[in-house]
Amino acid sequence: MNLPFEEKWISPNKSVRKFSFDLDDEELKWHTDLEDRIIECTHNTDWKFQFDNLLPQSLSEKIIIPSGTWHRLIRGTGDLEIIITRINTL
Repeated sequence: MNLPFEEKWISPNKSVRKFSFDLDDEELKWHTDLEDRIIECTHNTDWKFQFDNLLPQSLSEKIIIPSGTWHRLIRGTGDLEIIITRINTL
């Protein structure tokens, strides 16, 4: 499976993901994860994050994503780089 990002692990439960500005919107699919996660952007961006049934929100602050919760990224301009911390890793 081709994932829409490049990932670099910086510790056993933390990685940095880079999403390219030229992704097709179709590659940023609604999905759930098996563990709780915290995401934080490494820079100012106009990319957005959205939980199911909620309006998109800025990536200016840390976002906690409970496991099993539907969510997605919405592409903005420029590349996006986020740090993902996995909690309760299986």
